[in-house]
Amino acid sequence: MIGDMIRYRRKEKGLTLSELSRKTGVSKSYLSYLERNKKKNPSIEIVRRIFITLDLPLTPLFYQERTIDRPVMAMEERSV
Repeated sequence: MIGDMIRYRRKEKGLTLSELSRKTGVSKSYLSYLERNKKKNPSIEIVRRIFITLDLPLTPLFYQERTIDRPVMAMEERSV
């Protein structure tokens, strides 16, 4: 989830929530909600500011690998 990515990278960069808040202009409490995955739909602009500050790529947020939950049936199995 986004919050896990933010927390991991923030700690990796040695930043406190207060420091990240100052750098991004996003409140410390909002950042805390995001990191704990309590805020489910943050705006693209907020996420962009945080990700740019933390040097995280935005691309993975928009492109997710699709997985197949079940195998595609063979042609013979589909006919009734």
